[in-house]
Amino acid sequence: MANLKEVRERIRSVQNTQQITKAMKMVSAAKLRRAQDAILQMRPYADRLNKMLSNILSNLEGEAQTAFGSVREVQNACIVVVTSNRGLCGAFNSNVCKAAIATIEEKYADVYASGNLTLLFIGKKGYDFFRKRYTNAIFNLDHLELFNDLSFDNVSQVAKMLLSAFENKQFDAIDVAYGKFKNAATQFTIIEQFLPVAKIEKEEGNKHVADYIFEPSMEKLLDYLVPTILQTQFQKFLLDTHASEHGARMTAMDKASENADELLRDLRITYNKARQEAITKEILEIVGGAAALENG
Repeated sequence: MANLKEVRERIRSVQNTQQITKAMKMVSAAKLRRAQDAILQMRPYADRLNKMLSNILSNLEGEAQTAFGSVREVQNACIVVVTSNRGLCGAFNSNVCKAAIATIEEKYADVYASGNLTLLFIGKKGYDFFRKRYTNAIFNLDHLELFNDLSFDNVSQVAKMLLSAFENKQFDAIDVAYGKFKNAATQFTIIEQFLPVAKIEKEEGNKHVADYIFEPSMEKLLDYLVPTILQTQFQKFLLDTHASEHGARMTAMDKASENADELLRDLRITYNKARQEAITKEILEIVGGAAALENG
């Protein structure tokens, strides 16, 4: 059995660690409230805009077209991997990276084999995960620190770059791997096709067509409306991931604090047993010594 000094040091170490995990949980809870408010306020707006965009592109007729809905053979692809800059948030980051890996192997295996797959990383943990695994991919590290400023003006610069790359045929497809926030305890890993914009498939026998009235012309509105909606959609990806990160970290630190409590209980039992053993040993030595004196 461990001696008393070793057990005391172990108890002190676990207590210090528990103080850190509780503090991190409180910090994440405070950040989560702000991040949760941001995504919950934006999500209905962004989802409605995205649905409207898919509807418009599904029903374009005549010469009114937009490059962002054009489907072509995928020879060059880009996957945007959105993770956090810091760890200690459970399996959140690794789940996002694994989802991106599944997409590479199932959807873009040929593109990766030809060396035409670009991985754009937002958040350092994604890059740390991929840098030694997929050396044949092209790594874009220009936006690792984007989480430092999630304002629309800042995030839209990255979205505009991706839109321009797709329009100029540098990429034929762009997917985004991110974490979708549900609540503090639940986050989903999502791979979403960013470009080309997915069109709404009409059900067989359903001839309903969304009827939009455009003013001024359809062409002018498409030139402005489509990029703006896609930039809003891209910001939603980041806000979702930001809230998911803090929710996952808060949950992880809460579980770590609970585990520390269990470990402390076991250590205190061990400490009490060791102390009782030491006391019993001392009593036996005293009794033995007294008996030896009497017999002597």
